[in-house]
Amino acid sequence: MTGFDTATPTRITVGRGASSYDVTVGRGLERTILTAIPERVLRVLIVHQAPVAQRAHRLATALESDGRDALTVAIPDAEQAKGIDTLSELWRVLGSRDFTRSDLIIGMGGGAATDLAGFAAATWLRGIDVIHVPTTVAGMVDAAVGGKTGINTGEGKNLVGAFHAPRAVIADLDALEGLPAHDVSAGLAEVVKTGFIADPSILDIIEGEPRRVRDTRSSEFAEILTRSITVKAEVVSEDLTEKGRREILNYGHTLAHAIERHEKYTWRHGDAVAVGMVFAAELSHRAGHLSSALLARHRDVLESLALPTRYRDGQWGALREAMARDKKARGATLRFVILDALGAPIRLEGPSEALLEESYAAITA
Repeated sequence: MTGFDTATPTRITVGRGASSYDVTVGRGLERTILTAIPERVLRVLIVHQAPVAQRAHRLATALESDGRDALTVAIPDAEQAKGIDTLSELWRVLGSRDFTRSDLIIGMGGGAATDLAGFAAATWLRGIDVIHVPTTVAGMVDAAVGGKTGINTGEGKNLVGAFHAPRAVIADLDALEGLPAHDVSAGLAEVVKTGFIADPSILDIIEGEPRRVRDTRSSEFAEILTRSITVKAEVVSEDLTEKGRREILNYGHTLAHAIERHEKYTWRHGDAVAVGMVFAAELSHRAGHLSSALLARHRDVLESLALPTRYRDGQWGALREAMARDKKARGATLRFVILDALGAPIRLEGPSEALLEESYAAITA
């Protein structure tokens, strides 16, 4: 056991100065949501997914008791939520209930819920406040932190979006109880990513207690989650709009997004990221940067969490076409985040087609 203190909430600051905000990680934080809402707010729209409907309605009742007008809107699960039709419905509700710039949106659920709620907040009246209440592992360590918002189109994932920092992020670990084991593992893929790019202690803890880190009630889980959020907060604080170092957070994501699109978003994001990281590690190794031992460590760590490390053969053409639409691409040039060593991410621009195909072949069954 790590001895990590789970009794006292941890506050991690993202950004600097007037635009900064806190991510609060702990247990029993439902009241913390209320205290994060400014007194001036008269109306609150709670955008939530079906699995957290009871939590959303409890919050709405508490808000009404505080004298505010609270409204809940249920949205589809996963990436289906992030479509223009759902966004249009949120805009309709905001308009019909006379939401002004002094009002607020709460995004509650997985990453799709916070992405959508954040984009609705960014675009309504050119920007109103939003608070994120992630209730999945991936939402807590990735989607809700950093101010990225977005929706999907037929051409790809998150191609339409905006940077819009939340007023606060409340990561209540109690919300994770009962989450299916596969969803926990999928969320931990993003945690593993931060271990490889910045904080190897995360990998050490996983390797030491692979079963306990999958238990959302354990101190090991709380520690790696908090460490991962801290990594993201530090990176984002240096680069709020992804013009520099923040790009390292996309390690493994170029192929991952292509897989998600190819699979019509039926794959969990974390599963795709796990395969994408192994692909990026293969690229790193074959480009002469990463050792065989660190390449093998990718597979070992991910497989210890029951995450996939391979993809089926014969799909390269479709995946290569999808990667050309990646946000990191510049013109016809593909750009990848790879590792020069453990904790040392670098960019690889315009790798040869032969190198890409060899790396893909290495991850096929």
